[in-house]
Amino acid sequence: MKRKEKIRLATLATLLLLVWAVQIIPGWGEFYARSVYPVISYPLASFASIFPFAIGDLFIFLCILSLIAYLIYAICKKKNWKRTVLHIIEFLAWIYVWFYIAWGLNYSQNSFYQRTQIPYSTYTPENFQLFLNDYIPKLNESYPQTMTFDQETLLEETVKNYLQISDSLGINRLLLKSPRVKTMLFTPISSMVGVSGSMAPFFCEFTVNGDVLPSQYPATYTHELAHLLGITNEAEASFYAYQVCTRSHTPAIRFSGYFSILNHVLNNAYRLLSEEEFETLQTSIRPEIIELACTNHTYWAEKYNPLIGSIQDWIYDLYLKGNKIESGRKNYSEVIGLLISYQNRNKQE
Repeated sequence: MKRKEKIRLATLATLLLLVWAVQIIPGWGEFYARSVYPVISYPLASFASIFPFAIGDLFIFLCILSLIAYLIYAICKKKNWKRTVLHIIEFLAWIYVWFYIAWGLNYSQNSFYQRTQIPYSTYTPENFQLFLNDYIPKLNESYPQTMTFDQETLLEETVKNYLQISDSLGINRLLLKSPRVKTMLFTPISSMVGVSGSMAPFFCEFTVNGDVLPSQYPATYTHELAHLLGITNEAEASFYAYQVCTRSHTPAIRFSGYFSILNHVLNNAYRLLSEEEFETLQTSIRPEIIELACTNHTYWAEKYNPLIGSIQDWIYDLYLKGNKIESGRKNYSEVIGLLISYQNRNKQE
């Protein structure tokens, strides 16, 4: 083995051990999220902002293409199969290390309740009903005359509101004055699997699906920006998006925040409330909002591919569970529990 190869493999082994140590040793994950990640993410995000397209999406595509090309090359040239496998394993190991050091170790940070010191409120029908009594009037009142908003205004209000809540709600301060959102390179494929936005961890870059509707765009934008700030938990990202959007002075942005959790509210209500109570809840929501929700559902259903979507759901569920999100994809709906706990804490103060 050549000297350069030994150094490379020793470096890789050291980084792998470091990643695993952060994941295992209590406190190291929180230290990474608060002290290391901001230092790493700033230059990566600044570099990514130079490009008008999503370099994270392109990077993943090129990695997959490179693996396929290398396999074809190895087969055609009849390369030693053991050495070929070892090269592939090393390549994947470097990707693994990059992913976790650049962003993925945020999965090991403290939970929302630990970071904010907000007491957990038991998810009961009574607590849920109290939440509904507050949420539904605000949702109805927020319905705007038009769903239009200015992109620059969205950026300004998002930056301002994230800075406002960062210290009290346990999220990193936004270091970039003008974080640049990108449109997904493979929007049609993303729509086929039901993905409206993503966080590209390799370059700390957040993207929004080009098919996202105006009523959903601000909430998706702020949700993915929460991931850029180091939030890995999907429910927590939705919580922060809700807090940021509903604080907006722009009607369409504020409505998007309230509207973003409506499906979770209805799903939980269907499970927790009686049939009569559920029907009463539905009739209490403005018909324009119900119609908009149905229209949006139809819009996405027409783009969704059940086979590819179910495969993506299965893979993403395994990915989340493998990164300490025990509820997997069900984690999205847990945003209601966070909002109930936050509401109860505020009432006690």
